[in-house]
Amino acid sequence: MAILIENRQARHMFLERQGLSRPPNRQLGRDGLLDLIHDLGFIQVDSIQIVERAHHQILFSRNQTYRREHLTALLEQDRSLFEHWTHDASVIPSAFFPYWKHRFVRREAKIRENWAKWQGRDFDSAFAETYDRIRHQGPVMARDVKADDHKSGGWWNWHPSKTALEFLWHTGKLAIARRENFQKVYDLSERVIPPDHFAAEVSHEDFVDWACRQALQRLGFATSGEISAFFDLVTPPEAKAWVSRHRAELEEVEVVTVDGRRRPSFAFVEGLADLLSPPEPPARLRVLSPFDPLLRDRDRAERLFGFNYRIEVFVPEAKRQYGYYVFPLIEGERLVGRIDMKADRRAGTLAVRRLWWEPGLRASASRLERLEAELVRLARFTGVERVEYLPGWEG
Repeated sequence: MAILIENRQARHMFLERQGLSRPPNRQLGRDGLLDLIHDLGFIQVDSIQIVERAHHQILFSRNQTYRREHLTALLEQDRSLFEHWTHDASVIPSAFFPYWKHRFVRREAKIRENWAKWQGRDFDSAFAETYDRIRHQGPVMARDVKADDHKSGGWWNWHPSKTALEFLWHTGKLAIARRENFQKVYDLSERVIPPDHFAAEVSHEDFVDWACRQALQRLGFATSGEISAFFDLVTPPEAKAWVSRHRAELEEVEVVTVDGRRRPSFAFVEGLADLLSPPEPPARLRVLSPFDPLLRDRDRAERLFGFNYRIEVFVPEAKRQYGYYVFPLIEGERLVGRIDMKADRRAGTLAVRRLWWEPGLRASASRLERLEAELVRLARFTGVERVEYLPGWEG
């Protein structure tokens, strides 16, 4: 019989795997930061800075001793992290690079097929020219290759040389050496990725095994579809076949969702006892990034926490339910609300525009105190002096 995992227990398990059950004030340091990102698998990178960029806020929400300069050093000096694609642009441990080579091959075939349709014959003539320029002259930014010819409608519509940068990056021939004012600086991958990781090769079978195994370890429990979606490296049929081949290593579990349904999933037999006995998450209230990995799989978050969350950046203002860029709030094991705010660096304030608690939750004095304490911490991290509550912020 499948092992039953009650909803509260499942929440604790997932929070632990997502790094949200660790003491938020324990000194992290540079090595600890690398360990944290490795444990999470990746951190999404995003340019929006309404309060703080996503990657910084994701890490800060897990540990308030996080320092931005440590992430920069791991990326640009130690080279123990690199930037590439999962379901979106992400920071990834460089030790994973050999497995990403399989993604590069798949992406190249798909991109070439699509671009042949979009651009016609000789669409790729700029690829070799751009690569040779970087090989002989060194790193470049997009603005160095006729960025003034940019068109709207996606990066395949940019000037061919600028488009070539993204193609060469997506297919692993270029890597991001550093960022300047958040703009990518591209260089040859062999000059960015540490030599042992750059040179390593893994078979297709080992690649699929690694991707599925690593995904399930970080999810704790999952269906084959969730395993496939975690890194977005393997296809759903590949993940389903992996589960079938490794049934002796897997335990069937039934995860109780917030509405009482049972969702059949799998977990590793090895380490199951520890997985089923997760620690209590910190009781403090924390602000999450809209791109937090806890919420990456929106459906999973809704099943476990009863929290329906969508980013409304691309929703017309009149049709938004909440706001342009609203931050989820987590308190202990529960997603308790969302907050609309903006760091006004010129005024030195973290301006709170609106607050919504989840249905049935009371805005008690103690809860508001916990929110205030977190906002003060976030304001300090963001570099502003104080929290300002705008008229009507409580709705």
